[in-house]
Amino acid sequence: MIPSALEHIQAIAGRSGRLAVFLDYDGTLTPIVSHPEKALLSDSMRTTLRALAAQVPVAILSGRDLEDMRQRVRVEGIVYAGSHGFDIAGPHGLRKQMASEFLPVLDAAEKELGERLAGISGALLERKRFSIAAHYRQVADESVPQVEQAVHEVAARHRELRKMSGKKVYELQPAIDWDKGKALLWLLEVMDSKSREIFPIYIGDDLTDEDAFHAIEQCGLGIIVIEGPRTTAAHFMLKNPGEVERFLRELTARLRLS
Repeated sequence: MIPSALEHIQAIAGRSGRLAVFLDYDGTLTPIVSHPEKALLSDSMRTTLRALAAQVPVAILSGRDLEDMRQRVRVEGIVYAGSHGFDIAGPHGLRKQMASEFLPVLDAAEKELGERLAGISGALLERKRFSIAAHYRQVADESVPQVEQAVHEVAARHRELRKMSGKKVYELQPAIDWDKGKALLWLLEVMDSKSREIFPIYIGDDLTDEDAFHAIEQCGLGIIVIEGPRTTAAHFMLKNPGEVERFLRELTARLRLS
């Protein structure tokens, strides 16, 4: 098991260069819940994020739509990267969108996938601007292969899209060389142009977060949110969103003293 970030908070806070903190949303800032709409940010976590953002740059990279994430987090002055980094907005007019030309094919794939999932009890189709998610958290185990098959068949019909796997979800995204890791590196370039050298910390829990862990493996620090062992490129771990909040509070307190 990789070491706890809480046990190494002093060394992490004391890294050379200006820290920047990048965070996933579901499973990191909020617990994983049965339905995406129920993943609400607590008031204490929001207060913690505001205090942290007063000290260092903060960005949230989520599979959620950009506006959905903004409305849930409601913290000014931070960067929001929705749809796994395909849709980015932040302070001082920061804006970047990838793959807008894929919207028609996503519309078509959404319709087809909805028809295939209609007969599978518990399956939930969620359309985001730049992706389509098929959630199976509430699907009976014996029916999960049907969900995967439906996603596979739609992906096979639309070669412009790629199939991704996450926690109890399959997702279709534009098949271009872009992911959370690429989005993180792009944001670092933007930050470096306005400040001294940035040392990034990325905290996330899902398989898609591994792209970000790999992207900063040599230049930053990855922290995975996980209860048990898993192969990961992260350097440290936290057990749950409660530990994430505690870590961010302690990090903020140490940054104030530095």
